[in-house]
Amino acid sequence: MKPPRDHAHAATPASPDPAQGVIEEVEVRGHIIDSLMLPKILDRILLVGASFEIRECKIGERRTDPSYARIAIRAHDPSALAELVGDLVEHGASPVHSEDATTVLADIAGAFPEGFYSTTNQPSQIRVKTRWIDVENQEMDCGIVVDHATPRARCVPMCRVEVGMPIVVGHSGVRVSPLERPREASGFGFMNSTVSSEKPKAIGVRSVVDAIRSTRAEGKKVLLVGGPAIVHTGSAMHVARLIRAGFIQTLFAGNALATHDIEQAIMGTSLGVSIKDGQPIEHGHEHHLRVINMIRRLGGIEQAVDSGLLTTGIMYECARNHVDLVLAGSIRDDGPLPEVITDVLAAQDRMREALEGVGFALMVATALHSIATGNLLPARVKVVCVDINPATVTKLADRGTFQTIGLVTDVEPFLRLLAEELAPGT
Repeated sequence: MKPPRDHAHAATPASPDPAQGVIEEVEVRGHIIDSLMLPKILDRILLVGASFEIRECKIGERRTDPSYARIAIRAHDPSALAELVGDLVEHGASPVHSEDATTVLADIAGAFPEGFYSTTNQPSQIRVKTRWIDVENQEMDCGIVVDHATPRARCVPMCRVEVGMPIVVGHSGVRVSPLERPREASGFGFMNSTVSSEKPKAIGVRSVVDAIRSTRAEGKKVLLVGGPAIVHTGSAMHVARLIRAGFIQTLFAGNALATHDIEQAIMGTSLGVSIKDGQPIEHGHEHHLRVINMIRRLGGIEQAVDSGLLTTGIMYECARNHVDLVLAGSIRDDGPLPEVITDVLAAQDRMREALEGVGFALMVATALHSIATGNLLPARVKVVCVDINPATVTKLADRGTFQTIGLVTDVEPFLRLLAEELAPGT
């Protein structure tokens, strides 16, 4: 392999008077050009009123070769410089003169020490005893707790902090490695260019099909995050086919999806409207309450399947195929079904547990559950969000799940095509 070309003098802004302000050097490495990592860092420096000097820049010869840049940053005072460097760490920069991560013992349960490091969903490392170690259970909006004896580090939600936990504070000794953009053209790249309803849906469906197949081939799990519109639009049968064919291992939903799926299976209605002809049924508004009551009297969904009451639908297939089902409740739930977790913090923990081994997340027709799941996912998990409302698709990315790929379309045609491609004849 040829050594990278040295472009140390390329496009360097004029250096201010060294007597003015304070300076710190950071470095970035990897595919920093085509991933736009370097331009983003330089733009951020200028945006806050600081200045920079590129003191070294080596660009890889080939597309697969990594690049490197060392940048001197000048700010007007030490606190402004420290804040800027901390911001740049989250964009993939690392101080040239690294120190071990600083930890402070938590003094209050359920709260971080002041100045705690707030995590992103990007792969991260911290330096402990001069050695860089990976942060486990990567998740955005958490802190980092360190076991110095092992040494190991992991993300911890604020509500799970215990007194005496060593929590990382500040940005020293923290390193983030932003995931790079795919290097090959793909349907996903096309889909991700903009959020629009005017894209060829077949391309989107084929991309999702390929991603699900490759995820299963790698031995990873596929997660479906679904809303009740799946049932209302007559799409429950398509999801049931995907579960039977082994393409969904984990399902996140709320009380509504499960209730209306069971209502359809037992009563033939969804929200009291006939699935066959779309006509409201007399006293149909009672149907969802009646099926909730049936399930509660039996003790749960699995008991309803074992008793022969529930013989079709998404919940039936979940029980029969051992899908990891997590139903997280909300304040508006009727009943709810016995499986619904009504403690939101307990629901979060259960979702975190179920995300182990997930390599692909398909989010369909649910804004709240999609955003909640996106907040728990590391950036390495591919995410596709399908909804008729473009706002639902964009909200995920706006709230930090930047890897989200959006497809604006009706739920039923999408799921029907997906089932036809992945599970023909089931």
